[in-house]
Amino acid sequence: MNPTDRQTEIVNIIRQRNRVAVDELAKKLQISKETIRRDLTELAKTGKVQKFHGGASMPMMTGEGPFCDRMSDNAPAKASIATEAIKLISPGETVLIDTGSTTVYFAEKLAELFNLTVVTNSAEIAKVISLAPTKNKTFLLGGEFNADNRQTVGSMAVSQIRSFRAHHAVLTIGALDLRTGIMDFCIEEAQVARAMIEQSESVTILADNSKFGKIASFEVCSLDKITNLVCDQTLLTNYQDALTEAGVNVCIVE
Repeated sequence: MNPTDRQTEIVNIIRQRNRVAVDELAKKLQISKETIRRDLTELAKTGKVQKFHGGASMPMMTGEGPFCDRMSDNAPAKASIATEAIKLISPGETVLIDTGSTTVYFAEKLAELFNLTVVTNSAEIAKVISLAPTKNKTFLLGGEFNADNRQTVGSMAVSQIRSFRAHHAVLTIGALDLRTGIMDFCIEEAQVARAMIEQSESVTILADNSKFGKIASFEVCSLDKITNLVCDQTLLTNYQDALTEAGVNVCIVE
């Protein structure tokens, strides 16, 4: 396992357990404690973990509350989705990203690319991108701040999105069904997502299997507005057929 993959695995383990000792990580990954300590030092520099004597935990910003719970929920699938989705992005492009646990995983992979412009309403994603050594440009949208999700929403955020043109909008979702398409549970988040779609050449939806066949209160877009759908399971035939008919490129995580 190369250092980048190993450090990604360390972060995923800490997310699932919140606090992990060096001894536990060394045993699980079958590598030396010294290597684990070096990895934790590097991860701490970029704000991905917080070190304590003998181990590490999630940093304070994502260490408490419902958002932290979502980060640890279905973590392996979200990490795999992020690894697949990053293949759709090229250096030099502009990417709009909305707030979500899966898009945080995606941002961590995105931070490994060079010469990007990243625009987001997520303070967590802005931190991930801006602390990376690749020095990509990061724009954090203004607006009403939600402390739980670490996001900005409202008319100010939507207005600022319209100041950008992007190659990609990369979005998480609340639900997806065949009648409506993409939906969200929060009207403010749906408004941000719709504005990002309007300003982007392509739209990539990141969705684990828990999102399919559900209904949320607020419509974001129909299936034919989606360019790529990255998910973690083979879809039921009726969903695959509908997405194919709508012209969506479906990427299944291996």
